[in-house]
Amino acid sequence: MMTMKRIIAAALVLSALVSCKTGTKTLLPNVSGKAGEVIVVMDKNAWDGDLGSKVRDVLAGDCPYLSQKEPLYNLVNVSPTGFADLFKVHRNVVIFNMDPTLSDSGILYRSDIWARPQCVIQLSARDILEAENIFSENAERILGTLEQAERDRVIANSKLYENRSLAEAVKEMVGGSPHFPSGYKLKKKTDDFIWIADEKQYSMQGVFVYKFPASQNENFTVENIIAHRNQVLKDNVPGMFEGTYMTTSDYIAPTVEFIRFRGRQFAQTRGFWEVHNDFMGGPFVSHSFYGPDARDIVVVEAWVYAPRYDKRQYLRQVESVIYSFEWEK
Repeated sequence: MMTMKRIIAAALVLSALVSCKTGTKTLLPNVSGKAGEVIVVMDKNAWDGDLGSKVRDVLAGDCPYLSQKEPLYNLVNVSPTGFADLFKVHRNVVIFNMDPTLSDSGILYRSDIWARPQCVIQLSARDILEAENIFSENAERILGTLEQAERDRVIANSKLYENRSLAEAVKEMVGGSPHFPSGYKLKKKTDDFIWIADEKQYSMQGVFVYKFPASQNENFTVENIIAHRNQVLKDNVPGMFEGTYMTTSDYIAPTVEFIRFRGRQFAQTRGFWEVHNDFMGGPFVSHSFYGPDARDIVVVEAWVYAPRYDKRQYLRQVESVIYSFEWEK
């Protein structure tokens, strides 16, 4: 009897120790705030001056390839003295700590400090001028960190509420798939083309997955990517009326950049789509990469149609879905 009591007591102590070491984050509250929103903790004088202007130029600049102006992020300025618990649980927090007595200056990138899943960026400087320099030198990484935090939240939600049947259909064709959340449905499937979409009354978030034979060279030039895109969409995505079909708009030329993301490399193309001989259109972003045997080019494309609404969040959501692509293991 005494032995059993000792075993139970030891188990309780061990459980308490494990909870102390691993349970802290599980007790954090869920983040607050809207998607695409950032709390900027900065003294009002700095916010109204050159430093605040630089921050707004970078974090609230125009979101690229949208049909109307929308900021990359909606910024909310909070003074250091007003940075209370209400703001500490926000999803994205950028803190400017300016103190002439600091021994070190720089930036810390942290996660899940007061809530989860949270992104906290803290910039420490001795004065405003040093803060401006540090921010300018690290602007690209700051933007990338915020973007990845927003993307990871969508991906986590997609995995939590995943429609697994869609992933299986895509894997069958190309050997891997994004994670599609509930609400997305299969609209069309052929041997080399799949159309999946989340359709609402006045909006559509769509994903195309298609493949075509790789050539000896120039697989990832913007000209080659768009030429194949236009042919695939002409063959597979008709418009509402006879003689209409989806294509690439040349109103603003598409651009390509090469991305390395969590072990995968792809050519990311941004541009506008339109319907030939009709007035529908919107933004798209696609990822082009070699298939498992390097014989085919696989393209996973996200696009949005939402004529009544701002499109930043619609595009960011569906773009995050294609970023979740994983090869079958």
